[in-house]
Amino acid sequence: MDILIQLNVDNMTDIELCEVKGGGISGTVINGIVRAIGFALEIGRSLGSALRRHTDGSYC
Repeated sequence: MDILIQLNVDNMTDIELCEVKGGGISGTVINGIVRAIGFALEIGRSLGSALRRHTDGSYC
């Protein structure tokens, strides 16, 4: 609570609170993007393999 008092957050108006800007891209966001790209690539590999097996007639 001492930090809040030092930063004068308790006395900020609604307009001032709306003007507060956030930080940059966090590690969590980057991790989510990387995982989504990896997931999309894995789906592409699976679909490509299924299509190749279907056209070649080899299902085993």
